[in-house]
Parts: sequence; structure tokens; C-alpha cells
Amino acid sequence: MTRILAPLRALVGAAAVAGVLAYAAAALLTVADVVGRQISMPVPGVVDLVQLCVLGGAWLVIPYAFLTGAHVGVDLVVDSFPPPVRRTLRIAASLAAVVLLALVLRQSWEAFGMQLMFGDRSQQLGIPILWYWVPLLAGVALSIVASLLTIIDGIKPTVQESAA
Repeated sequence: MTRILAPLRALVGAAAVAGVLAYAAAALLTVADVVGRQISMPVPGVVDLVQLCVLGGAWLVIPYAFLTGAHVGVDLVVDSFPPPVRRTLRIAASLAAVVLLALVLRQSWEAFGMQLMFGDRSQQLGIPILWYWVPLLAGVALSIVASLLTIIDGIKPTVQESAA
């Protein structure tokens, strides 16, 4: 089982690294454009490029948040329960996330299909809009994988629970 799970975790981690690099690219493009404007050499299509980088960055980092539990949550009530109940609640939350993400993926795939059909492009550089959908679809699919991994992790009792 570890042979399958480790590469999936690595894939989620690699997507997060790609997302952070996309954020860095967005920041560098913005700085280059600001500096370039001072010397009459702005970056052509900076808005299109920054939008693509930020959108890609966000969707590629989200699966890592699901995997590590780094997303925003209110643990005040959950943490007051004993470890077995906490584990059950976290598994239930991950199951709910899988269902919701599957719905998001289905609807996003349909919207992606419409973009393919219409062939829309960005305003400044004419980047096919489908490229904006690729990181979104990948991020949602990897978020489902990450949520399933948290369910698998939650099924295994912790050392602390085993000792109790």
C-alpha cells in the first residue's frame, strides 16, 4: 500500500511546489512590469500572465492544504473530544470534502468542455482560456486524492490511541 500512497503524496507535494513557483512568477512579473514602466519597457500581457500564475498557484497548492490539514478550520469543538471521536470526525469531514470536490470536478469539467468548444482567449496575449482551466482541474482532482489520503491516514489508529 505504501508503494501507491507515497507517490501520490509526492505528487501532491510537487503540485504545491509548482503552485508556489507560479506565485513567485506572478510576483516577479509584477515587479518587472513596474520597473519596466519606469524605463518605458512594460511587460507585454502582464495582466494575462499574472492571472494565469495566481490562478494556477492557488489551485495547485490547495491539495497540499487538504493533505496536511493546513486549511482554515475551527478545531475548538473537535479538539475537545477524545482522540477516537476526533479521528472519526476528521474522517467524516474528509468524506464530505471528497463528495463536494467530486461535484466541483464534474461541474468544472463541463465548463472546461464549453471553453474548448467556444475557443475563448485572454484579452491581451490571446492565451487559450483552456490553459486557465488545466490547473483548476488538476488541483480539484489532486484535492480529491489528498482527501482520500487523509481518510486512509485517519483509519490507522495513532500511537497515542493504541497506548490508551
